Order: sequence, then structure tokens, then C-alpha cells
Amino acid sequence: MDAIAKKLPKEKTETATSGGKIVRPSREEAEEAVRTLIRWAGDDPSRNGLLDTPKRVVNAYNDFFKGYDQDPVKVLSRIFDEDSGYDDIVMLRDIDINSHCEHHMIPFLGKAHVAYFPTGKVVGISKLARVVEIYARRLQTQETMTAQITGAIDEALKPKGVAVMIEAVHQCMSLRGVQKPNVSTITTKFTGVFKTDQNLQSRFIDLVRDDD
Repeated sequence: MDAIAKKLPKEKTETATSGGKIVRPSREEAEEAVRTLIRWAGDDPSRNGLLDTPKRVVNAYNDFFKGYDQDPVKVLSRIFDEDSGYDDIVMLRDIDINSHCEHHMIPFLGKAHVAYFPTGKVVGISKLARVVEIYARRLQTQETMTAQITGAIDEALKPKGVAVMIEAVHQCMSLRGVQKPNVSTITTKFTGVFKTDQNLQSRFIDLVRDDD
């Protein structure tokens, strides 16, 4: 996957998903699809203000969904021995999330809180934030993303346990349908000691809420 990303920094032709390889259309085809949507919305893609819109939209999508070209487990592959006797939670709180709902392709925005209990091996804390970013930069449901982040950390670090909480506001609920703004969706996933030890799970939640 990394080789594809290096060879194709601007023109992506292939990506990997849980279902296998997906062949991507050309940039020209993607821009034409945007013109079709503009016409479907009732406007003229050839008018002056919209001439460059297809190019801008494709550039934006290239950024919004760049997570498909990155491997979160590989990001976590550089680990360090923890030989100073540390034996407690490692946690990152309030990681910004900007993702897109896979049902309506509308953004949902919020925070992720991620913790793991190391077993003698630790990873650079920026790598945890990077894993969150990789999964957020894909078409997602919040529930799936919560499980994916947890699973990647569990697979790469093999810790005593992992805890992930995501809080987000979904614009597909704010701007359409029921149109209820500022409603937070909260999802959690626990493995290992965070799942079996209620006190440890409560500590994690207390640490998340500590600034409330």
C-alpha cells in the first residue's frame, strides 16, 4: 500500500479495503462526476464561479480520504522498550477528529480519547494520534472507527488492554433528516484489562471527564 502511495502522490488508481483492492477512476473521471452533481443540483458547471470547482473538490477529497493509502499497524511498528518500571495507563485525550459519514458523505467532528496499558513496550505518543487520523480520513461510521482504532493498537502493541472513546457531532443529523444540531454521539471500545477490570475502566472514563 505504501508503494502505491509513493508512486501515485496525486493520481491514485488503487486502494486497499477490507474487501480487497478497489480500482479508482482517473482524476478526469472524478472531476466529471463533480460536474454531474453540480448539474443535478440545478446549476451550470461551466459558469465562471464553478469552472474550477471540480478540480477543487477532487483536491479536497484527496485530503479528506488520504487514510486509505496509509497502514495504521505499520505506523505503530516502531516501539521502544520501557525499562524504567512504568506500569500504568498511557493515554491521549482530546484528539481532534474530522471524518465523513459513509452513509451521506457529510462530516462528523469530535474528539477521540485513546489509552493502552503497556506490557514493557511503548510507542511514540504521536503515533497514537496518527492512527486516529488515518481511520478518520476514510468514509466511516463512528462505531466502526472506534473498533478499528482499538484493533490496530491491540494488534501492533499487544498491550494488557486498550480503551478508546469517541465523542462526535454528526452533521448528517444536524443539517438533514431530523435536523437536531449539537447532539453528541459517544462510542467506546475496551479490550484486555480495560474490559475485565471495572476500576481501570472507570479510571479511564474519569480521566476523559477530568476537565469537565
